[in-house]
Amino acid sequence: MTPSTPTSAPEAMTTATPVGEPSTTTTLVHRPGGGAGEWWRDAVIYQIYPRSFADGSGDGIGDLPGITARLGHLARLGVDAVWLSPFYRSPQNDAGYDVADYRDVDPLFGTLDDFDAMLERAHRLRIRVIVDLVPNHTSSEHAWFRAALAAAPGSPERARYVFRDGRGPGGEEPPNNWTSVFGGAAWTRVTEPDGTPGQWYLHLFDTTQPDLDWTNPEVRDEFEQVLRFWLDRGVDGFRVDVAHGMVKAEGLPDWSGTSAMIDGAHEGELGSEDGSTGAGNRGPMWDQDGVHEIYRSWHRVLAEYDGDRCLVAEAWVEPLSRLARYVRPDEMHQAFNFSFLTTLWRADELRTVVTESLVANDVVGAPTTWVLSNHDVVRHASRLGLEVPGSKPNGIGAGDPQPDEEVGLRRARAASLMMLALPGSAYLYQGEELGLPEHTSLPDDERQDPTWWRSEHTERGRDGCRVPLPWEAQAPAYGFSPTGESWLSQPEAFGRYALDAQRGVAGSTYEVYRSALRLRREFRLGSGSLAWVDGLPNCAADTVVAFVNREILVLTNIGAAALRLPADLELVHASQDLPVADDGAVLVPTDTTVWARVGR
Repeated sequence: MTPSTPTSAPEAMTTATPVGEPSTTTTLVHRPGGGAGEWWRDAVIYQIYPRSFADGSGDGIGDLPGITARLGHLARLGVDAVWLSPFYRSPQNDAGYDVADYRDVDPLFGTLDDFDAMLERAHRLRIRVIVDLVPNHTSSEHAWFRAALAAAPGSPERARYVFRDGRGPGGEEPPNNWTSVFGGAAWTRVTEPDGTPGQWYLHLFDTTQPDLDWTNPEVRDEFEQVLRFWLDRGVDGFRVDVAHGMVKAEGLPDWSGTSAMIDGAHEGELGSEDGSTGAGNRGPMWDQDGVHEIYRSWHRVLAEYDGDRCLVAEAWVEPLSRLARYVRPDEMHQAFNFSFLTTLWRADELRTVVTESLVANDVVGAPTTWVLSNHDVVRHASRLGLEVPGSKPNGIGAGDPQPDEEVGLRRARAASLMMLALPGSAYLYQGEELGLPEHTSLPDDERQDPTWWRSEHTERGRDGCRVPLPWEAQAPAYGFSPTGESWLSQPEAFGRYALDAQRGVAGSTYEVYRSALRLRREFRLGSGSLAWVDGLPNCAADTVVAFVNREILVLTNIGAAALRLPADLELVHASQDLPVADDGAVLVPTDTTVWARVGR
């Protein structure tokens, strides 16, 4: 029997409607649809980390021709769009997030012609393309910063960045006590053109990534022109790096907190409305109200173009009601839901974060995004295999506690199948469709993440999730590069995760993902509704996540015991093979998600 349609506020509506059993109830928290059918509202978007996706030149570093050659894989997988991490000219001190020229391609990755060819091929395959924009800071090799170093204090050149006089005798102390996300102080002192110690410049990340001053109209105008440059080439949108960090509090006051990439993000406790807990612990460099006028102006720029272009915020902001301010109708179109990514593998906490995400975004009429992995966090196939499943270490090395690979993969498949059934837009990180784990034994002498050395080797950093993909089990570098070169070494385990070892193999992680994306589109789950289901037999609330989206019941078993799937439900998909009891009942083992059709 199909759950009834409520007539009152979704968050208050509970109905005693059977879902497989007469004792079940459903609580609606999100209604279907919304918006004008914009593609980004329910899209599945695949993140490509260019240097690790596919190498076309043979130098061991992924590139744009390599991406173009492998786009057929993404078309077969069934994604709607790709997001490319930076490929701009850069000294690569932070893997391209230190941009020296926003209007050109770094020779490591190819040329502008290569970009155009990749974009044209993607569009022919009906795959949209989102590119990364890094507006909080530039590279220290950017022409603007070189000019700032050559100019005097108080000059227009320095006004593009956050330069300040130091404190103490002779200005020997930094202007304030802020720390860098990558470790160490957030200020570096320059030597003036005359050879004397001079001003300090702010860098919330590496010393080679000086922060721009977004109170400067010249900075704002420059980035609007950068947007137009790529929009004119045909890109479909922008993922905005550190979207919550571009504006700093007036006066740059001291702060007792510590800046970190994901420190304080949701891990079982949502931030309070005033930002006093969780990632909502807003230092004077994060989530300042002034960012919103920037995004309103960018929204107007994108509205000048046809084709329904979009802006996506990378904003580590809590509570979720505050994150929703970034996706008000005249600002961004999406914001990454890091509260969901950092939630532990616990049924009640997953249910809470999903509910609060949907309710917060429904208030502003925006879709919710869902993401489990990206280039900044340990892959979820490994996080979920840790002693505390879903916890978030800043990298894992050979000497650290190791995840259980088998358990982690089983939970990762279950988590992904649950995520892909949620209404909204879903993001996949390259290789998760293969079930790739973190490279937890990467030699420390290979590490390139600035976090590793700026933390004085106390934080492993992000290299373990950035290892090049395995395409062919028996090929050198697992098919990543025609020469067998690989900028980071790949673990031996990657052979069994290679695409050619999984394609066409029933029950493989790749085929589970591929079927999920096809069924998600067939049942229109991305634009659907969500009603929590309670009262299923033998399904304790603290061990099961169960909801209905349109006609699909989604059940994730996080408990220790197998569950019996109600007999009158039609099984549609599962994250792993399901055993059958002696009486013929289908069982749902622990760490498994099933999709079943209701109302038949």
